[in-house]
Amino acid sequence: MDKIKFLDLGKQPIANGFLTEDEFDDELRYDLSVGVDEDTYLVTHMDYIDPGLIFNDKYAYRGSMSRTMRSHFAEFSYSLRHYLPDNPQILEIGSNDGVFLSNWHQTNTFAVEPCGNFAKETNNLGYKTYNEFWNQGLSEQIAKEQGCMDLVFAANCICHIPDLDSTFKAVHNILSQDGLFIFEDPSLAAMININSYDQIYDEHPHIFSVTALNSILRRNGLSIVRVDNINSHGGSNRIWATKLSTVVPDASVRANMEFESIIGLDSLDTFVKFTSRVHQSKADLVELLQRCKAHNKKVISYGATSKSTTIFNYCGIGTDLIQYITDTTPEKQNKFSPGAHIPIISPDMGFDNTVDFAFLGAWNFADEIKDKEKDFKGRFITHVPIVRIL
Repeated sequence: MDKIKFLDLGKQPIANGFLTEDEFDDELRYDLSVGVDEDTYLVTHMDYIDPGLIFNDKYAYRGSMSRTMRSHFAEFSYSLRHYLPDNPQILEIGSNDGVFLSNWHQTNTFAVEPCGNFAKETNNLGYKTYNEFWNQGLSEQIAKEQGCMDLVFAANCICHIPDLDSTFKAVHNILSQDGLFIFEDPSLAAMININSYDQIYDEHPHIFSVTALNSILRRNGLSIVRVDNINSHGGSNRIWATKLSTVVPDASVRANMEFESIIGLDSLDTFVKFTSRVHQSKADLVELLQRCKAHNKKVISYGATSKSTTIFNYCGIGTDLIQYITDTTPEKQNKFSPGAHIPIISPDMGFDNTVDFAFLGAWNFADEIKDKEKDFKGRFITHVPIVRIL
């Protein structure tokens, strides 16, 4: 893969590596740079970090903590039943804490989850969970033990895996002849359009376009038959794929690829201009927070997210500009944010009307947050699509 570098986000820590004060000195940092592959136009990290450093027994992100994500997977599971046989064989890659699995019967639903804490939870819920990283060897093992799958599903997971060819070969191996491979991940088109560069962090070695995926899937015996553009995580694509066949793709496939061509996802110049906007976003955010400080305003962050890890470390934002972060996830509370070392507390302790401004670390859940925090008298700050006070 020949990659052309276009963006350098500097030294970054493990994005979900929340830590205690005595762990500061040993914290891992790595160079996070992004490039585009000259052949497929896949946007990808210049160098990949070992997945075992990211996905382990201490992994903190829980999909089920968000009402938005619980509803998202429940509604999709209900509609998906129309496309599957009765009592379908289902495998989820990257099952997290079971937010998707919980909508399906345990008997014929299986999971792959490399994070030991979550694999234990879903096993305890009755779902046979393989506590390993997805690869061809594991695919062959599951096929032998459980048979082929009518559905292989993954949400915000495939973009986490550096080796896409091996990943897709493993899916092809376990998919039934008429089976569906459905996965959803952040959209490159959305990221470019709304300048959400915080989609880039260690867990996201790739940001997918339909154009790039079409090429990579086809060389591994799979073809895209439908694309759903969805709102989750700030704009994602849900890709429907099957084994290569004579099935005529839905019009959405061509529509997405034509749109991506129009906005220039097959042109290096597009990514150069994106980099310029990222630099401007950094300058604008730091300037706004400095003005708040100069006027003695209390500024915090709402949501200890992987996205905010990228923002704070790239922009050099620490406790000098943001006092603390509030987050509802118990595993994150009473710890410090990666790299920036901003303290994290529960919203009950720190989100009140002494706060003048709250930076939306979880901007992709802005509607849910504003609905939940109707009594908040302060103002929210966001950097998407431009730095502004809401």
